[in-house]
Amino acid sequence: MHKLLLIFGLIILAISIKAQVVTESNGVITVNTENYTFAIEKDGFRYEFRQPDGKVIASAHGQSGIQIGSDPGNLKDVIKTSYIGYENQMLSFKVYTNEGVTADVKVDLQLNWARFSVEPEGKKKYSIIGRTGGITPAYGLADHSIIDVNSSDVTGFKSENFTSRGGDIRLISNFVIFPDRGFANINIEPLPKIIRVTEEENAQGVLEGTAITSLYYFIGSPYTIYQSLRDVRDIEGYPLKKPKYQLFGVGWEAFGALAWNTNEKSVRENINQYLELDFPLQWMVIGSGFWPGLKDEFDEEGFRHGGQRTGDEILSETEVLQATTSFGMWDKQKYPDPEGMIAHFKNHGLKILLGLRIGFIPGGPYTDEGLDNNYFIKDDEGRAKLFDVSFPVPPVYLLDAKNQDATDWYVELSQKWLAYGVDGFKEDLFGYPGSLPNDFIDPVNRTFMERGTYVMGRNMYFGSPADIHRYNDFNYNQLQDRGPINGLAYAYSGFPYVYPDISGGTGLATGRFGDEPKDRLAVYLMRYAEYSALHPAMSFGYGPWNFGDEVVQVTRNAAMLHDRLQPYTYSYAIMAYETGFPYPMTPLPLAYPDDPGVYGLADTTRRSYQWLIGESLLATPLYGDDYDTATSRDVYLPEGTWMEYDSGEIHLGPTTLLNYPLPIGKTPLFVGGSGIVVEKINGELKGRLYPVTSNTQMVFYDKDGVTQSTITLANPDWKNPAVVNQSTGEQVSGSWNRHAYEFLFTPGNNYRVE
Repeated sequence: MHKLLLIFGLIILAISIKAQVVTESNGVITVNTENYTFAIEKDGFRYEFRQPDGKVIASAHGQSGIQIGSDPGNLKDVIKTSYIGYENQMLSFKVYTNEGVTADVKVDLQLNWARFSVEPEGKKKYSIIGRTGGITPAYGLADHSIIDVNSSDVTGFKSENFTSRGGDIRLISNFVIFPDRGFANINIEPLPKIIRVTEEENAQGVLEGTAITSLYYFIGSPYTIYQSLRDVRDIEGYPLKKPKYQLFGVGWEAFGALAWNTNEKSVRENINQYLELDFPLQWMVIGSGFWPGLKDEFDEEGFRHGGQRTGDEILSETEVLQATTSFGMWDKQKYPDPEGMIAHFKNHGLKILLGLRIGFIPGGPYTDEGLDNNYFIKDDEGRAKLFDVSFPVPPVYLLDAKNQDATDWYVELSQKWLAYGVDGFKEDLFGYPGSLPNDFIDPVNRTFMERGTYVMGRNMYFGSPADIHRYNDFNYNQLQDRGPINGLAYAYSGFPYVYPDISGGTGLATGRFGDEPKDRLAVYLMRYAEYSALHPAMSFGYGPWNFGDEVVQVTRNAAMLHDRLQPYTYSYAIMAYETGFPYPMTPLPLAYPDDPGVYGLADTTRRSYQWLIGESLLATPLYGDDYDTATSRDVYLPEGTWMEYDSGEIHLGPTTLLNYPLPIGKTPLFVGGSGIVVEKINGELKGRLYPVTSNTQMVFYDKDGVTQSTITLANPDWKNPAVVNQSTGEQVSGSWNRHAYEFLFTPGNNYRVE
């Protein structure tokens, strides 16, 4: 940016307001803030961000910073800029394209972020983008990251119609972060967008709109950026909601276990077998098939004949497949005693979720009421519109959740399910058209969360109105590198409560894998369970007992590990809720942005899919398309002392452990960082102190998400550490166990190790 170099030392105009200094020289407007310098070259409205010392964070685009046009395939550059003024940390401009379009531009400069608005005159709809020069590497984009999967680095991604695909792309965020630059950006528009993350440009905008109102750029460390992102989510109406403890435990999903053949008998038998084998289940999902079904479709034991419907036949009023919007109505043949079934699972301490969608079939029990009250999404002529979705088969009306009365009505109807003792819902609409706003379901999930209802989120935009973030079905017959890359992208995008689908996917129960060798499927299930166990949430479906004792033992050990770490993981989930930083699943570039060794790990060549769990655990699972043949990985250890979780062997980072052995059955974890972990052991909480550092502190949140404790390491003598309960003044006894000093931990008390 040649003209920008001229401004240093050439100050013609200087105004100091709230520690910001504005200068204009040689056609360049510069604002020096406390944390960054922002400069705009009037020629082309080419803007860039620099550190206070002049180091470039994001360079200006080579041609223009803003493009506007009626044809998204032929956008026109802004070529001229008029500077209007600066007031209350806001810069104002008029800009002009070479086709005569004039637009008002405002740039709001805050401590750690800048917000752009671009509004062309005349209220005509245009494609509009703002852009800097290209920046690499880049991370984020939630479900869009899995398009052309090869790396967690999304450099090279381009979309001229960025929106949901209603199936494999349902959790939508266009947030992109560049950790080594201390920079991130997002255009907060729920409508289709233009996104380009390439080596040449970093562009975000609207495909068709009268304005861009909220194009944000964030500046600072990753911790600062995610705190700012959290604040902006609140400002823009997409808040984070506090997650609940139990869904961070081990769960069970009926579809993975039984496919469509769910009924009271089969559900009871399957879960009971898991419990008898000591799998520590805490929640369960019956996603489908519990509502009144079609006549003559099920045999006397409640099993479906011939798989799913073809959709060719016309449904009569008495045969309507009512799906989840049958609110409170159970299939009497398949679920003759739902109260008894629910009470049985409640006695075992399970939270119970049902599948829930916002689609209403014509002729369904509540559809006419919705039509009469204008509660459904309308077409351009103002009439309730029917949508083709993947399920249910007939076209459906979709709830207009932006209408608060409609959302309240829907949530009240859902109380008919909750009245049975159901605790929450797996939100599961799929196969809908991508032309719908990305946030068209969010108000429903937000309302559920505000009422304390459990929510497994699938369709979301930007905010987090859910307890856990489930990525799309992840099956044996897919590229197995997709899962790790998808999960990391969720964390980068600010959705760190990652649930990586049912262990074993859904294909084992459906038989869709055909005649695959049973021994390979056994390896698949074991590797998947060990991979899933290191996520904030995990679940099971198809019974591992179908593959023999070894598979039962390995998958149960994975479940037990996840169960032990649940208090620790959930505590960091609350930290994420409080700060915005993705503590439960932290990709290494966010924790160590200045370490070149953390980049280039998570790709389909190296497959070093690694992340931090909280501040003390490093997950290094062996997963990817070679899961059935690989036995080792190159493992990168950042700066610090790292201890192997199983053996206690010590390694000093930064270093790469080449061909590090990770056979099935070995826990793919290292302990480092603060070295403080709180585990659930035999029903009690234990503080576990690993001798990897001497001066640090951990903040711990209990299962209520409120009760807080601290554990402080103050140069302990690791040969004979003394743990003092600062809340009582008493010394707490402890002992060495599994390479850590372990003591009984009481939530709400503070501990000092000296």
